[in-house]
Amino acid sequence: MAESMAGLHRSMRCAEVTENEIGKTLTLMGWVAKSRNKGSIIFTDLRDRSGIMQIIFEYGNVDDAVFEKAEKLRSEFVIAVTGVVEKRSGAANENLATGTIEMRAKDLRILSESETPPFPVEDGIRTKDELRLKYRYLDLRRPELQKNLMMRSRIAQITRSFFAENGFIEIETPNLIKSTPEGARDYLVPSRVHPGSFYALPQSPQLFKQLLMCAGYDRYIQIAKCYRDEDLRADRQPEFTQIDMELSFVDIDDVMEVNERFLKRLFKETRGIDVSLPIRRMTWQEAMDTYGSDKPDLRFGMPIQDVTEAVRNCGFGVFSGAAANGGVVRVINAKGAGEMPRKKIDALTEVAKTYGAKGLAYLAIQKDGTVKSSFAKFFTEEALADLIRTCGGEPGDLLLFGADRIEIVRTALGQVRLALGNELGLIDPDRFEFLWVTEFPLLEWSDEENRFMAMHHPFTKPMEEDWQYIDSDPGRVRAEAYDIVLNGNEIGGGSVRIHRNEIQEKMLEVLGFTKEAAHAQFGFLLDAFKYGVPPHAGLAYGLDRLAMLISGCDSLRDVIAFPKVKDASDLMCEAPSEVSEKQLAELGIAVVKEEDEK
Repeated sequence: MAESMAGLHRSMRCAEVTENEIGKTLTLMGWVAKSRNKGSIIFTDLRDRSGIMQIIFEYGNVDDAVFEKAEKLRSEFVIAVTGVVEKRSGAANENLATGTIEMRAKDLRILSESETPPFPVEDGIRTKDELRLKYRYLDLRRPELQKNLMMRSRIAQITRSFFAENGFIEIETPNLIKSTPEGARDYLVPSRVHPGSFYALPQSPQLFKQLLMCAGYDRYIQIAKCYRDEDLRADRQPEFTQIDMELSFVDIDDVMEVNERFLKRLFKETRGIDVSLPIRRMTWQEAMDTYGSDKPDLRFGMPIQDVTEAVRNCGFGVFSGAAANGGVVRVINAKGAGEMPRKKIDALTEVAKTYGAKGLAYLAIQKDGTVKSSFAKFFTEEALADLIRTCGGEPGDLLLFGADRIEIVRTALGQVRLALGNELGLIDPDRFEFLWVTEFPLLEWSDEENRFMAMHHPFTKPMEEDWQYIDSDPGRVRAEAYDIVLNGNEIGGGSVRIHRNEIQEKMLEVLGFTKEAAHAQFGFLLDAFKYGVPPHAGLAYGLDRLAMLISGCDSLRDVIAFPKVKDASDLMCEAPSEVSEKQLAELGIAVVKEEDEK
């Protein structure tokens, strides 16, 4: 039966006890991690968020009633123990912060009993994710998850402290806003007071933070909750958190400078890592051409090379045909991988096919200089030697070629490069390589929408020297946009914003908005632009992703307390769920179920 903790006060957390407390009487509280009954002595590991303390209940040294209670202890019982801290009698446990000490119990209260948990509450378990997420409150007791969430809290604390010191004001923006579905799908919230009308949950605070710049707040910061109704991946959630900022009277260099100092402080205080400043910059075009990605992983080399001209008139139709039809031929030189088995080359080919390529052509240079290739028979000996020289090939190298439209080749070889980096052990998990990617295209063509879409969002400023092409060649216009990349992950993105009304209206026109439609959707922002708008720019980090990388996790779920699964459902509280007819009626909503096909 559970007991009261009346009259007891916890002295400190378990792992906060040190050798300085030897000889002192303390009261500790927490969960039983495990309890081992050796007959006349019981060893109990007491766990709280700080760590574990070993408790000893010895028969004859405690009241019989206390020992009897100790015999009943099971995993996840919540207890309060009063006892004396001693030097550990057995061998020290180097894996515990309290490994050199233990507590000899004098009194015990069982505050709450527990049923047998559906999985062990300990690190390194192989329990299915679905079961862990259904019982998330148990999963969150595991030390590794507690460590991750405490790291996330630390990141938030450092963020607020740094930006406050640098003149930023923390302002909350609303979560019930007007739907502006230019990009991902909105989550909609029906209004009871305004039947037939809906709020949207914000995909970002974008318009409001620009309005705050119009209002003269100069430097804004917010740790903001955002929502996007989109398909999920390991690094996506329907609700996520941004470190969101906006600055007035600045240019790109100003935004980058303050954020570089922020990243330097953040990684020093969380991981002890010295970020070298200034952070390297690379244009979007260079990143795509050299690494096949706008978020390249720079922890290893293996750049993509263009050999289109070198093979334009070769006898291999796949290469010469791509070159003749406006496509490209590009190659990755995997140094030292020339002996790679054909089975693994085929696996890399499947990676390329996943991203739209028809396949990969390969040329493996053996250590003795002989060649194994899928296409060498179409080349003369001299032409093949020239191609190898052009690719920088040497004995022991593996050359992998892609030939197709530039968009397909870039993306496919970019993914093959990452697969090779993992396969060849070139990626150091303890290395952190930052990169600014700049000069993104302002627009990208959507075959689905049959129109240009904003690559970032409709409020991104075009580069002044490219604005002249907005009517004649919109795809040529670059943006004053920038992403901050870490180890192949985009951790933040932003841009200089449009602050001139005529450019903003033209931008919306290019995106397919009539003047009336633009004002219907964004009128409150366009109206604000009539009353003196400062030049402004901003950036937002994905806090979840940043915490994931700093904590060394593979999934966002491991740094979010109560995450969703791939279908955007919560397995613990079973959301989303149906609601009552009364609730629907109050909102003026009817749910129409599809009739079964006869």
